[in-house]
Order: sequence, then C-alpha cells, then structure tokens
Amino acid sequence: MTAMMACSSFARWSGALGLFAIIAIIRPAHADPRAVVELFTSQGCSSCPPADKLLGEFAKDPSVIAMSMPINYWDYLGWKDTLADARFSARQHAYSRARGDRDVYTPQVIVNGSVQVVGSDRAGIENAIKATDKNGVMSVPVRLSLSGKQIHVSVAPSKVSSVTHGEVWICSISKAVPIAIGRGENRGREITYHNVVRNLLKVGDWNGGTASWTVPVENIVREGVDGAVAYVQDGHSDRPGPMLGAAYTPLDPMIYGSLH
Repeated sequence: MTAMMACSSFARWSGALGLFAIIAIIRPAHADPRAVVELFTSQGCSSCPPADKLLGEFAKDPSVIAMSMPINYWDYLGWKDTLADARFSARQHAYSRARGDRDVYTPQVIVNGSVQVVGSDRAGIENAIKATDKNGVMSVPVRLSLSGKQIHVSVAPSKVSSVTHGEVWICSISKAVPIAIGRGENRGREITYHNVVRNLLKVGDWNGGTASWTVPVENIVREGVDGAVAYVQDGHSDRPGPMLGAAYTPLDPMIYGSLH
C-alpha cells in the first residue's frame, strides 16, 4: 500500500449583520472553477497525511473545488476509518474502469474526472489541472443557491457546443474534521481531513440546455455538514467521465444542522 456605545448604534450594527447574513445565505456560489480535485484517502494509510494536508491547501483556492472521499478497503489493517463510505471506494474503482487500468491506491487524486495523480504530489496535481483544461472540461456554468430549507442547482449550456449531456450530483461536505487515530499505521496522530464528503445524491440528468433542480437540504445534510458542492459529470456512476462544471456554497450549521 503506497500508498475550518449607544443601544441605537448596536441595533443598526446588528441589523446590518442580519442583512449581510441573509445575503450570504442566498447568494449563488462562484460558478466557474477551473478544477474539481477528488482525494481518495484513508485514516489507516501512513502515506495519506501529507496528501490530506495538501488537499486542505487546495481547498483554500476559490478556483478549485477540493473534496476528500475516504475509502474503507484498508479497514482490516487495525483501524476502521470513521469517515469512510463504501460508495467512495466504488467510485474510485469506477474511475479505474473508465481509465482502463488497475490503479487504485491511497492517497490518489482524480483531477477533473480524467487524470489520476499521487495525492501528495502538488506539482503533479497542478500539471493535471492545466492538462485537463480542454475538450469541454469545466465548461458548464453551475449555480448553487439556498432558499429556506431548499437548495437550488441551476445548469446552463456549455461554453463548448459539443458538450451536451451529463449527470448532476450534490455532495454535502464538512470543511474540517479532526480525527484522533487510535490504532493502525497512523496510531497516536490527530489528522484534520478537509472538505470531507458526507453524503452524495444524484439529482438529475443534464441534456445540454438550461435546467434546474430543487432538493430539500435535509436530503443531504448530517451532523457536521457546513458546505455543499454540485457538479455535472460526463458518463455515469459506473464509468464516470470528465467533470463538466461545478459549484460550491457554504451551509450554516446553525441553520441547517438541525435538519439531519
């Protein structure tokens, strides 16, 4: 295995803060990132902590949507990953099938659904982002917005006319999750995992035109969730293809945390 004064003045300030909070909740997220970076990682993998840290650095870049997808196939090594989901292991294997190779390991990064890189290789990831900037990758404008207990996904036609179909998914994420690891290869360490996917849901199929979907936030939230990502991807879940577009929005856990 290789492998986040006077009372009147206070009232005006409080009102301004309240208005700002409302605007922050309903405004659409940045809709034109250049890359989606998915890290397949494991708490039981001694090679993963540098990749976990690096993903946290990419997560600070507003032009990159970075997500951690903890896998479960190393659980037998003495520590059961507390964030792992079998769906992430299946997704990693699906990428391997789509590429036609057997490269499934941790830490592994998939850039824009197309290129696999060792997760701790910053230069490799940055080069993969540049190399995948073609053929309609990340050419589809995606918008995410919140209204009450609903999350809205809007997708516009691609900037490349040949891109006309894809699947639309929503992921809920936790921006920073510190884990104290008691056994296995990382025993005794506390590692922070960044933008951890906590749930994912297919919301529909995009057929090239302007389209939108509305999903109850309670369908994706769970304890600790404080953000959401929507993405449009070519192919299908068994053979995922290039990322066509994505967007991120924060979720206030004080507002939405009680819905899970």
